[in-house]
Amino acid sequence: MGSQRGAGTLMAAVVVAVLMLIAGVGVFAAVVALAQRDADNAADLSALSGAAAFAAGQDPCPAARRIAASNGVEVRQCRVIGDLLDFVVTVEVQRRVTLVLGVEPTVRSEARAGRLGSAH
Repeated sequence: MGSQRGAGTLMAAVVVAVLMLIAGVGVFAAVVALAQRDADNAADLSALSGAAAFAAGQDPCPAARRIAASNGVEVRQCRVIGDLLDFVVTVEVQRRVTLVLGVEPTVRSEARAGRLGSAH
């Protein structure tokens, strides 16, 4: 009986450490998933803003960058295919997620908006 003294404390410490590790990984995954959702939404809004600007005869990329910045992401790429009647504005955004211990994953998203196949 004397040789097992303290074994329960050691086992409890190991269980607590494993549970803390699992919780940490869960929090990390949740934070990155939320950042990805935010990047997806910002990409959608930026593409829509760019498409509206292009339809009004303006350069779509400054409008897309303005909306992206106001949503905490940066535009990696902005491009337009087509003319004023049939076009697609594609915007790719990215956001760096700052976590503990200097870990900074980057999430990216791409969205398209425009007017295709307009009825005449």
